[in-house]
Amino acid sequence: MSFERTVSNLDTQVAKAVQSYWQTRRMQARKQETGGKADQGARAAVTGGAQMNGFIQLVTELIMESGVSQEHIFHKKALELPGFFRPTKEWDLLVVRDGQLILALEAKSQVGPSFGNNFNNRTEEAMGSALDLWTAFREGAFNKTVKPWLGYLFLLEDCPGSQRPVKVKEPHFEVLPEFKKASYAKRYELFCRKLVRERHYSAASFLLSDRERGLRGTYTEPADDLAFTLLARSLFAHASAFGKGT
Repeated sequence: MSFERTVSNLDTQVAKAVQSYWQTRRMQARKQETGGKADQGARAAVTGGAQMNGFIQLVTELIMESGVSQEHIFHKKALELPGFFRPTKEWDLLVVRDGQLILALEAKSQVGPSFGNNFNNRTEEAMGSALDLWTAFREGAFNKTVKPWLGYLFLLEDCPGSQRPVKVKEPHFEVLPEFKKASYAKRYELFCRKLVRERHYSAASFLLSDRERGLRGTYTEPADDLAFTLLARSLFAHASAFGKGT
């Protein structure tokens, strides 16, 4: 199966995943409210879980179209990989075949209003996970011949809080120029791009969607080099090498 045939309606599939994300968030928030345990602010999205399942399912289908059997794909259980700085790390999706890690994916999101604190948490988490995995790989914790593919997918709420320029504190040294007056949306774009350029991740995708139009599947991709299609193409090519008949 060629990638072009597989992704002929990829935009529509991504839109469905975006729609599923916002619908799941809304359903979880209402469930907590009716149960008398409504979380404050946007914490319902964090405690509810499962928001990115639409994307995980889409990626799973792409991997299967590449020729990898479903038995080698893990996205609900058995997601732990050994680390170097910690015993294990749980990923969002794995492909493991013949005792070798083929690929691992992180699929994360953030909504307002606490963009500042959550930005730091998300970036530190992603960088730490990559460092831990590649160091464990180098030290022989898994794989002997295959270099795994590592992907990062991020969905950010498109709203005034994420688009507003943010001041930076420079009490001793100037920050890099690209961060000056950059919004959190721009910071995430820079972050995803640098994750790939510095080879911490094989590919990354960055999507924006607001909570109202997102319920209809509307989303934007602010950077061509971080489009979902590019991540999908990279993933498909890598997975194909380990599909049926190989």
